[in-house]
Amino acid sequence: MYPLEPIGTITSCFKEKFGIPRQPGLAPAAKATLVLKAPYNQPGALKGLEAFSHIWLIYILHGIEQRKWKPTVRPPRLGGNRRTGVFATRSNFRPNPIGLSVVKTEKIITNGADVRLELSGVDLLDGTPVLDIKPYLPYADKIADATGGFASDAPEQRLAVEFTPEAHTVGERLAAGPHPDILDLIEQMLILDPRPAYSGDSDPGRMYGFRIYDVDVHWRVQNGRVVVVAIEPAA
Repeated sequence: MYPLEPIGTITSCFKEKFGIPRQPGLAPAAKATLVLKAPYNQPGALKGLEAFSHIWLIYILHGIEQRKWKPTVRPPRLGGNRRTGVFATRSNFRPNPIGLSVVKTEKIITNGADVRLELSGVDLLDGTPVLDIKPYLPYADKIADATGGFASDAPEQRLAVEFTPEAHTVGERLAAGPHPDILDLIEQMLILDPRPAYSGDSDPGRMYGFRIYDVDVHWRVQNGRVVVVAIEPAA
């Protein structure tokens, strides 16, 4: 047996799975905080990490039903209708629910037992248990001649995004207060079209929603554009 114990927990802008970018770095405005827990919340454990701009996080996919793995899956990048082996993807439905993300370290805070890392460009659900931190090493982790199979290129920015006047007014008010990057975050999430790949335009005008921070965002797709209809306090 190989017992694993979380070293800390993520507090993230993403309060539910739907809408989270499918890879890290796609939404630079996506923020999270990793709060280390005892006995790992020792400032000495992070000594020298400030010299690295990015880190790898190894974590538990806690939002997935345990042991619900699949030998083949339907990656969104293949349109959601073609199957490939789970080990040829980053699907969440794995034999062991372990995730891996490279994120940007914005700030390291050490104040007694309060030890945390402020992060950006995350793809992590709120409450994610983190197993380990490793520094990103450009000379080793960036391989110039690597190939990426069916996902060799970054995903297309598929949709233009616009806000109704009412939604934009609420977003500006939130941006002037607790969530300065909220309008950027919403646009970065929606421009990549978070709808299930197989749905496409099968239901034009359907209302969608997701929760970030303490608000619900309601939107629909019309004529190839995302319209953010409302931003309101979370129910």
